[in-house]
Amino acid sequence: MLSRIWKRLDSAERRVRHSFGKDISTPEARRWSKLHYNLFDHAFLRGFWTNFWPVAPGVWRSNQPTHRRFEKYKAMGIKTVINLRGEDKYAHYLFERESCEALGLTLVDTKLWAREAAPRRRIVAVIDALRSAEKPLVFHCKSGADRAGMVSAMYLLIFENAPLAVAKKQLSLKYAHLTFTKTGVQGYVLDTYGARLTLGEIGFEEWIRTEYVARPIQEGFDARRTPLETARLLMEPQA
Repeated sequence: MLSRIWKRLDSAERRVRHSFGKDISTPEARRWSKLHYNLFDHAFLRGFWTNFWPVAPGVWRSNQPTHRRFEKYKAMGIKTVINLRGEDKYAHYLFERESCEALGLTLVDTKLWAREAAPRRRIVAVIDALRSAEKPLVFHCKSGADRAGMVSAMYLLIFENAPLAVAKKQLSLKYAHLTFTKTGVQGYVLDTYGARLTLGEIGFEEWIRTEYVARPIQEGFDARRTPLETARLLMEPQA
């Protein structure tokens, strides 16, 4: 009974959320989109909670910035914004694109997921974006906890040659990352890479480009398979 009621409420909420917030071209449309932005994307929280942290020289991580924060980033000298949520039709993206255009910030759209292991091509696209972006730069997801944490760890491994143990600290409670939820799959990716290192030396980027496959990693995480089992599986020829 309670399950059915919850499903109905969730379905109704989704219908409302998807029914507006896709237009900022007129004053009235902007008012509705700002409501959508604050209510459904929780922008009202991010006025005071920024989850903004340095990752490396000239590189920061953040949750979804507001316009006021984009202005601060511009004043700091930041030149590039890497959006890990991907291009979207809803208010959070429309306002972000508008802010970046107005302030002369370069906006780069890439897409990862917080609760799923991302396909290799998506991760490679992020690596390529980080490599080609003009610094100083900031990358963000919605909360700044999971996708931003994973990309922070990747940045340290690939561009700073940091030890895995150091990189893994980017996925921690300090940044509001919760390992015991579905978002824990991000840490499982790093644990699988760590297990792979016990079988032979390989750089993180090389591992991503040559061995990483999202489905076995997601299945391993869901089934609570050991990272070593998953690492061995990924070393086998993929069908």
